[in-house]
Amino acid sequence: MYFDELELNNSVLDALYDMRFEKCTPVQEKCIPEILNGNDVLGVAQTGTGKTAAYLLPILSKLDDGNYPEKAINCLIMSPTRELAQQIDQAMQGFGYYLNGVSSVAVYGGNDGNRYDQELKSLQLGADVVIATPGRLISHISLGNVDLSKVSFFILDEADRMLDMGFSDDILKIAKKLPQSCQTIMFSATMPDKIEELAKTLLKNPKVIKLAVSKPAEKIKQSAYVCYETQKMGIIKDIFKSDDLKRVIIFCGSKMKVKQVAGALQRKHINCGEMHSDLDQAMRDEVMFKFKSGQFDVLVATDIVARGIDIDDISMVINYDVPHDAEDYVHRIGRTARAAREGSAITFVSDDDIYYFQLIEKFLGKQVDKTPLPEGLGEGPEYKSAGKPKRGTSAKSRRRINREQTAHKDKKQQNRRQRNNVADSQSQNTEVAKDSHNNKERNSQRNRNQRGEKTYQPRCEKRNNEQRSNRPNEVRNATNSRNSEQQQHKKRRANVEGNYKKRNRPQTENRPNTTHKNTAHVQKMQAESGIKKFFKKIFRIK
Repeated sequence: MYFDELELNNSVLDALYDMRFEKCTPVQEKCIPEILNGNDVLGVAQTGTGKTAAYLLPILSKLDDGNYPEKAINCLIMSPTRELAQQIDQAMQGFGYYLNGVSSVAVYGGNDGNRYDQELKSLQLGADVVIATPGRLISHISLGNVDLSKVSFFILDEADRMLDMGFSDDILKIAKKLPQSCQTIMFSATMPDKIEELAKTLLKNPKVIKLAVSKPAEKIKQSAYVCYETQKMGIIKDIFKSDDLKRVIIFCGSKMKVKQVAGALQRKHINCGEMHSDLDQAMRDEVMFKFKSGQFDVLVATDIVARGIDIDDISMVINYDVPHDAEDYVHRIGRTARAAREGSAITFVSDDDIYYFQLIEKFLGKQVDKTPLPEGLGEGPEYKSAGKPKRGTSAKSRRRINREQTAHKDKKQQNRRQRNNVADSQSQNTEVAKDSHNNKERNSQRNRNQRGEKTYQPRCEKRNNEQRSNRPNEVRNATNSRNSEQQQHKKRRANVEGNYKKRNRPQTENRPNTTHKNTAHVQKMQAESGIKKFFKKIFRIK
């Protein structure tokens, strides 16, 4: 079906004509008429099928026709991530190019004070369309910056992703601020039970539209390498060397792995950028702009790029780590082969990820082709699962192990462990020797006691022991505690007196003792003093 066959506004059709959009996708063909008729819609379709245009086009057409409050928020669109919110805002500007009086603003976190002032002004003046992330919108609601009493359209884009990120309570809190007559539209790439429960709570007699739920596009060529962790970088080098590919996205399981892989690629003179949650909003925008404009050939990213990011000319997606959820795998490889194009998806399956990749193959209903490793990398592990891997160690230790494997530090760690083991064995040997010596002494003492031999004991100690043995236990304990207190008091007093004497000691005492060197000189002086006394006594000299 063509767009001009739908009952869209002429201004919207002009914008579509300039953007060279002529034919509708299946999800657009089924959703646009229902939204124009004012029905609540639950759309479930795979990624890359044009869900954004499926709800933006009819809403913009209805807003341009009029009969909606001025200087008020008429449409609220919820997005799970900042990048998707920016992309929806950009699509909004393109589709609404010829619309007069229809304004929009994207509200998301991570910006500076100027951006916050712009958001605040737009919300208070009443932008027609507000595209927001849940957390940022909740903060504006708590500060009293938003009036949602006149909203006519409430859209949840990537609803399953928002629930996975823990925004369920925030969405329900926002929905309570909306009027009862609000038309609610929900789009999701998957249909788990929690989405059905949320739909029953928010939607009123919705029209359910399902198209190829959670299945990747048929034009994606999928393959996998069964390898060890240390072989992955060699495979990437071989892929880039053989095909000279551009516009590639490499997905990693953690931001630490993203930094490591991006650094390794840059050392191999591969033009790449990195995208993860440690970057602030300005850096994220810069990285995405450089990748979209072709300044970066490769983008290494976490799953924040796996949903809703629309870049049509992605030629390849590489899963550096196997996602543990099959739906995440579908979203990752769905970045390629968009808009009826072709693409390829390659997954690196390590020995710990074989179990999860077999679950993905079961979900897809087919076996993914296994590509042999390049020459010079050795052999990979056998593609046989031993069950779900045990997660006995902490996440921090697992990340450290992966980091050491990626950085090829296994040999250093092994040498360090060997040195530590040698030191431990030596210390254990010394402890065993000490224990054996003590045991010998105790055994000899026991033997002497058994033979009746008497050991030497001073008379005073013997008398004290007899006196102690005759005392009651309570008196004995009291005397012991009193003696210990007296000993501690004497010790403290001695320390105080010693410190006082040290402080008040003359400087001459601090000098080194050199009397043994000058004994002859001292004796001479003593002799002279004796002679002087003798002459003074004889001659009566005073």
